[in-house]
Parts: sequence; C-alpha cells; structure tokens
Amino acid sequence: MQSKIENIKNKIKDFKAESIKDIEDLRILLLGKKGEITRLFSEFRDVPNDQKKELGQHINNLKNAALERIQQLKDSLEGSKIEKSDIDVTLPPFPLNFGSRHPISLVLEELYNIFGSLGFKIVEGPEIEDDWHVFSSLNFPKDHPARDMQDTFFIESNPDIVLRTHTSSVQVRTMEQQKPPIRVICPGRVFRNEAISARAHCIFHQIEGLYIDKNVSFADLKQTLLYFARELFGSDVKIRLRPSFFPFTEPSAEMDISCNLCGGKGCGVCKHTGWLEILGCGMVDPNVLDFNNIDSKIYTGFAFGMGIERIAMLKYQVKDLRLYFENDTRFLNQFKSVL
Repeated sequence: MQSKIENIKNKIKDFKAESIKDIEDLRILLLGKKGEITRLFSEFRDVPNDQKKELGQHINNLKNAALERIQQLKDSLEGSKIEKSDIDVTLPPFPLNFGSRHPISLVLEELYNIFGSLGFKIVEGPEIEDDWHVFSSLNFPKDHPARDMQDTFFIESNPDIVLRTHTSSVQVRTMEQQKPPIRVICPGRVFRNEAISARAHCIFHQIEGLYIDKNVSFADLKQTLLYFARELFGSDVKIRLRPSFFPFTEPSAEMDISCNLCGGKGCGVCKHTGWLEILGCGMVDPNVLDFNNIDSKIYTGFAFGMGIERIAMLKYQVKDLRLYFENDTRFLNQFKSVL
C-alpha cells in the first residue's frame, strides 16, 4: 500500500492541466467513487491493526494533498484567463442606472398619505364620461361656459359624451353608489381644450376631495385644508380663503398658501403678493346632494379640488408645465434621489 501512496503522490505532483475539464478528470481519477485514493480507504480495512495508525495518516495526507493540488490548478488556470482577457479586476464595477419616479407620482403618493391619515379613501372613475356626471349633476346650467367647445373635448359621434374636465364626475358616481357618510379623494387625468404653454396644458392631473355627513361645517373644511397644507409644505405655512364661485359648491372659496420661496415677503413667483393660489373648495351645494338622492336637509358636506402639476410646481420649483409630459430624461433624472 505504501508503494501505491508514493505512486499517487508523484502523479499529483507531475499533473498539468490546460482546461477545467482536465482538472475535473484528475479529481474523478483520484477522489471519485472508484478513484485511486477512494480505493485506498477501502483497502485500509484489511490493514493489520498495528499499521493502521501510520497508514491512516499517510492516506489522509494524500487526500489533502490531492485537494490542494486541484485548487492550485484551478486558481492557476483562472489567473491565466484573466491575464489573456486584459481585465483589471481591481476596477470598480459599472454603476447600475436606476430609474427615477415622475414628480407627479411623487406628489400623488404624498397626498394619498396625508388624506389617508384623515380617513379619506381613494376612488377612481372613467376618463370618458357623459354630460350628466360631468356637468348636469353638478349644477352646471345648460348655458355654462364650461360646456363650450372651447373648454371641453366632445366626442363627435355623440355630443353627450365628453372627456372629463374634472374628477368631480367620480364624486358623483360615488354619491350614486354610496350613502353617507362619504369621505373620498378622487385622483386622475382630466382634459380641457386649452392652448399648451408653460402655465397651461390640455392634459393635466387633479385630485378632488369629498366629505358628506351630518353636521359637516365650513370650519371642518378649513381645518382639513390647513392640516393638508402644513403636512405638504411645512408647519410654518399659512393659508387664506378668498370668496369665489363654483356651480357645485355654496359658499365657495379659493385657497392660497403663503409663498414657500420668499416666506410671504413677496417675490417674482408669487407676483410680490406673498401668496400662491393652490386650490378651490366650498360646501357642497344642496342641489348637488338632491340630484344624487342625498337628503340635503339631513346631510351637509364639503369638497375641494387641486391640480397636481400646480402642487408639483410649487414643491419642486418647476416653472414649465410642459416638462411633465415631454419624457426628457434630463428633467426626470433630477428626481432620482426623491423617494
């Protein structure tokens, strides 16, 4: 057995490999199920007891020498391959280019979290709507300017079908399907027949809110909007409500926030007034409640609506609405670090 051990030692020492297959063949020859070293372990059982200790050590040393030689051959072969390919493994890897989230998506998610903490649920509806859900059920008279071709996209084959001009149509569908209490926000794309410029677009995004229950007051509306403004723009922001008019709310108001760029002192962005208009709001007109089979003598409610692009412009100081729709990666890459 000792002579077999010496022969295998010499074989291990003199073996040369030019490929991974050669190394694998050596491993199988020595350590496979029928390998030469494996057979030595089988024959070891017949060795006299007084020789087992010494021979056992020799066989174990032989096995370790075989494993070490196999690893050396692998390392040598891999090293030669790297040299041939001229690859510098010490160089850092190429950076992974992660995509960036769109600013509209970032603002929407933030609004979902803010109003979600107040108990508002998200509901969505179709972008192609009928006259009832977009205008009539919201107290728009037949001669209202919003119904003009200059303001609304009508479907030629059916003048009663339009691309929705606001997501208030989703509020109507919610009132049709659900009885109070109702507390929802309605995000989505809307369409208006306007000339495209830095401050206007024919496609934009809105989010509208609706809360209907017993004893809902204008004070509830004001407190909700104050909480929203401070959560989105910071605890130092101030709000003011100016009287306005919308067919579906009475009383109605426009809400401004103190300019977050100049701190309310006045600058070019706020036209030196210290205030920025941000949304429209008001108490739901009783006619709208009655149109949708909600008893206006029992229930009251408030509604509000804002443009997402407008919010994103204020939050990220974007001065041209068209940037949101042009898919310019130079613009979008600025939001990579915004999570």
